[in-house]
Amino acid sequence: MIPISKPDIGAAEEAAVLDVLRSGMLAMGRRTADFEAAWAAYCGVGHAVMMSNGTVTTEAILRALGIGPGDEVITVSFSFNATVSTILQAGATPVFVDVRDSDFAMDPDLVEAAVTPRTKAIMPVHLYGLMADMDPLLAIARRHGLHLIEDAAQAHGATYRGRRAGSFGPAMFSLYATKNLMTGEGGVATTDDDELADRLRLYRNHGMRRRYYHDELGTNFKPTDLAAALGLAQLPRLDERTEQRRRNAARLTAGLAGYLTPTVPEGRGHVWHQYTMRFPGERDRVVEGLAQRGIGTMIYYPVPIHRQSYLQAYVPGAADLPLPVTDRLAAEVVSIPVHPMLSDADLDEIVRAIRELATPVDAAVADRARTGAS
Repeated sequence: MIPISKPDIGAAEEAAVLDVLRSGMLAMGRRTADFEAAWAAYCGVGHAVMMSNGTVTTEAILRALGIGPGDEVITVSFSFNATVSTILQAGATPVFVDVRDSDFAMDPDLVEAAVTPRTKAIMPVHLYGLMADMDPLLAIARRHGLHLIEDAAQAHGATYRGRRAGSFGPAMFSLYATKNLMTGEGGVATTDDDELADRLRLYRNHGMRRRYYHDELGTNFKPTDLAAALGLAQLPRLDERTEQRRRNAARLTAGLAGYLTPTVPEGRGHVWHQYTMRFPGERDRVVEGLAQRGIGTMIYYPVPIHRQSYLQAYVPGAADLPLPVTDRLAAEVVSIPVHPMLSDADLDEIVRAIRELATPVDAAVADRARTGAS
């Protein structure tokens, strides 16, 4: 079996966790502070604030920015549900714009028209390990005085014109077990804003700077030192693992010439959290065939958020929104293994299986599919 993902846990991680267990300090202690400092330095920002998971980290960012009832946040539907559920949990309203075929990310050309007097933030998603097109999004945010929040859940170490994800605005990274940098479960916010970092730390810890003195309304989003220790053990190898992912992705792309493989726009550094292909009109057959050959796949994401049943009560008419690229991608995408634990033989087997199962497309068809042209 070739799995779609496989946590890379070795002696360093085991020793780090055992050290925490023996220390007697299991929650939000020295290891948490050390991991926060290391992650802030890696991203090139002033602050990192670790929390219990990525979802609550995004919610905390929204609340710390004062975004709530009556406010709107422009985002995308082609993402994991938490991108939108956190906006709703904060009491705000998501406003959807479509994504681009070329990078699966927010289409900047559609954002300005979505801005209203109620808009408070733009939240692009760096999907599959590739950053969204940040320069035009930043320009729109500045022009309208909006916050720009990075959903960087899958983008650990990804770059845009030389700057790392997490350095463009307040950002959330997920540290879930399948992520490129993982702590089992966890999340971390990054920011250069001293006041925002202070509010995030307050909010995650019941509004306390000093024990039992509550300065603000907060909640319990605290991380464990067990999780932080895993992160500290993983971080020194992140770049090495990323380079292996890039080598694996390059081997897949070379072997799958003639198919709808992912592309990397100029100026962006992909970290290949997922290697996501498109199989128009034959996805289910390809997925079934790969499963029969022992090759794991995953569809991220088969039902766009704007079509989820629960959302209709919060955003009436959401399912009827014209998001043609989102709908098309949701019907075509499949992620195949690219993680650093794969051997060359594994990669060659994946290529061989896809070539046996799937129909190649000619260059003109591929170009139309990637650009959405008719």
